[in-house]
Amino acid sequence: MLTLLSTLVSFLAGGLPKLLDFFQDRQDKKHELLLLQAAKERELEMAERGYIAQSRMEEIKNEAIFAQTAASQQSALLNHDIEIGKGASTWVINLRALVRPLITYGMFLLLCAVDGFGFYYAIKTGVEFADAMALLWDEETQIIWSSIVAFHFGSQAFKK
Repeated sequence: MLTLLSTLVSFLAGGLPKLLDFFQDRQDKKHELLLLQAAKERELEMAERGYIAQSRMEEIKNEAIFAQTAASQQSALLNHDIEIGKGASTWVINLRALVRPLITYGMFLLLCAVDGFGFYYAIKTGVEFADAMALLWDEETQIIWSSIVAFHFGSQAFKK
């Protein structure tokens, strides 16, 4: 039970940035909806007065402003990433991107090595397979391993 709970928590922790993005996106959409509502009211008011052509011009301006805002936001995000890596060598930037996969692969190799040597020792000393398995793959090991794997693949799933 603890293994399942640990796996679930680790999987969800990998998606925490996406969850925060979800709430930010929700606020952005709420703000855009208010802007569109105000534009719609203005358009109806202008249509009542016979200014339909002007209304269309205002709509085009608003679309241009939204496009420019989105482009500047993307540019600001890219500039932020560039600033973080400024002054660092390429291998440091690449190493920063490899932290999560390296920890996952390192833990996997460590698990394989410990279990491999444990089984080798069990065979040499004549320990029963079931007893060796109970010692090598106990509940604590399962919890740690499932947390690591769920966090790694959970973050991969939420990136998409």
